[in-house]
Amino acid sequence: MGIGGRRLPPGNDQKKTIIAILRHPARKHEVTMLIEKTLLEQFNINEVEIQHRMDLFKLTQAELDLLAQQQPIIEQHLDSIVEKFYEKQTEFDEIALLIGDSDTLRRLRSAQRRYIQDLFSGHYDHTYVNSRLRIGLVHKRIGVEPKLYLSASCTLKYLVEDVLIAHMPDQTELPQVLRALDKLISFDTALVFDTYIGTLLSAVENAKKRMEAYARELEEKSKILSAHAERDPLTELYNKRAMLRAIVRELNTAVRRKTYLSVIYIDVNKFKFINDTFGHAKGDEVLQTLGRAISDSCRNTDFPCRIGGDEFCVILPEASKATALHISDRIEAAFSTSYPEYSISIGICVTGNESFLTAEQLIGAADKAMYEAKQQSI
Repeated sequence: MGIGGRRLPPGNDQKKTIIAILRHPARKHEVTMLIEKTLLEQFNINEVEIQHRMDLFKLTQAELDLLAQQQPIIEQHLDSIVEKFYEKQTEFDEIALLIGDSDTLRRLRSAQRRYIQDLFSGHYDHTYVNSRLRIGLVHKRIGVEPKLYLSASCTLKYLVEDVLIAHMPDQTELPQVLRALDKLISFDTALVFDTYIGTLLSAVENAKKRMEAYARELEEKSKILSAHAERDPLTELYNKRAMLRAIVRELNTAVRRKTYLSVIYIDVNKFKFINDTFGHAKGDEVLQTLGRAISDSCRNTDFPCRIGGDEFCVILPEASKATALHISDRIEAAFSTSYPEYSISIGICVTGNESFLTAEQLIGAADKAMYEAKQQSI
């Protein structure tokens, strides 16, 4: 934030600087003169300039009147437009991060309602223009980048257009109404960027750099935390928590695409004997070796996991039973190469491509098949 062209430091230092400025008679007068001016006055926008801008966008009074006639339709669907708008906006992390909390979101919803109402109010005078200039100022202050504002404006226009297309009783006027709406939103955008770019560009750039650095830091921390939360520390395969999420996700994908989904369950035979006889260090070594054998035998699209103890699971998207058998044979061969004296039991379950088991049924069936294979090895 700046007063009279002077850049202010953030936080408490900013407050102290403002107080110091206000105590200086000359500076106090300068600040007083500034805050007593409307944004229209600060940017030298008068009635003649407003009309000139409308002429530039070829925005006629007849078109503005046509927009005002659609006010009842917009009022009837206003809540739905605002709700859909923020559903789409908060899909993007950078926008959700800027909004920050539910209180801010509630205030933004209220402001967005007023903005949409103004578009169809029929009053496009100095008060209307001043509110658009203020939008640019507010968006700069909260650190919204131009690309985010423009994308949001585009989203809003499409949502309003959808309502008009669906509910205008006289469809013959629809092309003129949509063209007028496009012109008015462009008119608004030009006003917004007069304040956004014209007077505060350097602050925008600084805010952008800080936000990008902060976002990168959050992303890196999130990746590290996510990796730790989803990985088994001994084998570096995915853990049970990650497996349960993955199988639901991949099953939904298989249902949508009508493809196969296979699950392989693996267990080390007589693992308790290995631990009891040779110690837990040896047992861990066996598990790590099996983990590598599984990882090396899988495709890039597969999801290898250690469920717990000596039990492992592999989720194989778009894999028929033949593919699952081939991969399980590779796992068994790789493990036997390192430990020919030990063996593993493997169970396979395949679902799709027309009828599908649930995630629980798929896991249970693979586990049961593995248990039956283990019984045969005894």
